[in-house]
Amino acid sequence: MYRDSFLEVEEPPTERIADVGVPAPKRPWTWLSPKNIGAVYVLIAIIVVFSVWAPDTFPTVDTVKVILNQNAVTGIIALSLVVPLSAGVFDLSIGYVMGLASVVCAYLLVNTALPVPIVVASALIVSLFAGAINAALVVRLGIDSFIGTLGSGAIALAAIILISNQQAITGDRLGEGFADIAISSVGGITAPVILMLVVAAVLWWLMDHTATGRRIYATGFNAEAARLTGVRTGRLRAASLLSSSVLAGLAGVVICAQVSAGSPDIGPPYLLNAFATAFLGATQLRSGRFNAWGTVLAVLVLGTGQTGLSLVGAPVWGNSMFTGLVLLGALAVTKLQRRNRHTTRTA
Repeated sequence: MYRDSFLEVEEPPTERIADVGVPAPKRPWTWLSPKNIGAVYVLIAIIVVFSVWAPDTFPTVDTVKVILNQNAVTGIIALSLVVPLSAGVFDLSIGYVMGLASVVCAYLLVNTALPVPIVVASALIVSLFAGAINAALVVRLGIDSFIGTLGSGAIALAAIILISNQQAITGDRLGEGFADIAISSVGGITAPVILMLVVAAVLWWLMDHTATGRRIYATGFNAEAARLTGVRTGRLRAASLLSSSVLAGLAGVVICAQVSAGSPDIGPPYLLNAFATAFLGATQLRSGRFNAWGTVLAVLVLGTGQTGLSLVGAPVWGNSMFTGLVLLGALAVTKLQRRNRHTTRTA
């Protein structure tokens, strides 16, 4: 049984590796069960509460757009965790990789004449290199993923300080064509929201409709059992860490375009929200399994609650309290779901 996580991930004893990740058929009405889409009912409750609390500002189309646009980066960084968590590894470096990609973008735009596509590609290559370090530490050297990715995150932080000199990097080129990455919109919905949905769709297809996705889930359930059946668990874990770093780098590029600056402090604050939404997402749609659309739904729940708190003038600690409660609640619900399934199997 794999225990390199907050959750104890149990092996489905009667399933073949090829079938892992394929849910049992559900009756139509079970899709509406709180056990399957409880976050939807929580979201509805949050909307009702804040609509009554702030009737002039919260229940508006503009607020909906704000929630989507302001939480697109959170969605991308949270989606970066879906594959590694499904494979049974934690990546605590994503916030630092995000910040590193942000300052690399800003530095290259301000100090060179490189075109925007080359700058973006360079930031993603740096992010990929950070993921390769994670893969070498966790997979090749066998270091616990908590410690390994935390250590690599510290290295990324050192690189951020070296590049930025602990100062925000600003310049005219950051506000020109590069900013279009963040401000281009369709009907008031900005490009980062569309990008988040595209990333979610790709991850959904990978995890739910390919053999690779089933093998990733199998690796997370029981790495040793998966390895004995021929699954290359080491390669899958390494690939999952590479994917999380690249998506974190993509989030860094987007946030750099949004704020028109490369800030040395911009990435780490996203870490808590990312894990909170990833774990809450694991309780939705594919109960007990990390999944893309559940994560997007969780981002909307968290973003709606935080926006509502801001509109009613909640104290500055309110958002952190709300996020922490969401994370703890998601962990408790997921643990309970796993325990119930285990009890059902052994009954």
